[in-house]
Amino acid sequence: MFDFIGKVVLITGGSRGLGKAMSEGFARAGAKVIVSSRKIEACKAVAKSINEAGGEAIALAANVGSTQDLDQLKDDALAHYGHVDILVNNAGINIAMGALTDLSPDAFDKMYQVNQRGPWYLASRLAPHMAENGGGVVINFLSVSALKPPAFMGFYAATKAALDALTKVMAQEWAPMNIRVNAIAPGSYYSDLTDGAIAAIPGFEEGIIDANLIKRIAASDEILNPVFYLAGESYTTGITLTADGGMMVK
Repeated sequence: MFDFIGKVVLITGGSRGLGKAMSEGFARAGAKVIVSSRKIEACKAVAKSINEAGGEAIALAANVGSTQDLDQLKDDALAHYGHVDILVNNAGINIAMGALTDLSPDAFDKMYQVNQRGPWYLASRLAPHMAENGGGVVINFLSVSALKPPAFMGFYAATKAALDALTKVMAQEWAPMNIRVNAIAPGSYYSDLTDGAIAAIPGFEEGIIDANLIKRIAASDEILNPVFYLAGESYTTGITLTADGGMMVK
């Protein structure tokens, strides 16, 4: 139902996992894709694959935890394409799992910088340019843990829940600029991170499957349907869409 021909899409964390699936998916749907992550070689590999398949993509490195990097990312994206129509704030980290009594302030600061401050900063600096070009779309990636916080993932859940709140504020403030802002809270999808956890933690795969009503883990490219809806539907703003196999209601 949706095509993105001529649209410029910037995806942070766009070189692996769900981000890679979205980079490739938007390109197949006609978008010009800016693949961004910390490692430029990983971004270049995805952009090369897209271009060789007949799509259009460029690679721009940025650490979402650095406002200086994000300023450069914004400037380079606008210098290359002139505008950004869709921003997907996908990059995130979870470097501190454990009891709250055992976690460090430094870990909290790093997770806050990437999971909350970075998405706010990049979106807020791009928003005026989107408005000048007639509007745009921002999609913030959360997690079901933002809505149903589990024990021992307090920092991750808290930073993603804060981004959920910011999503609603962005939607309210930027609606007059014709910018729609929504969030997506994915559940269990196969990705580099999930595959690594399955390999390292006995029973991990069985446990997350059991937590779902739909008894499987989703393929990475299954994220495209909910993301395309939020990117392409013209009357939806300020919501958080769960795409979790029924985890939230189990």
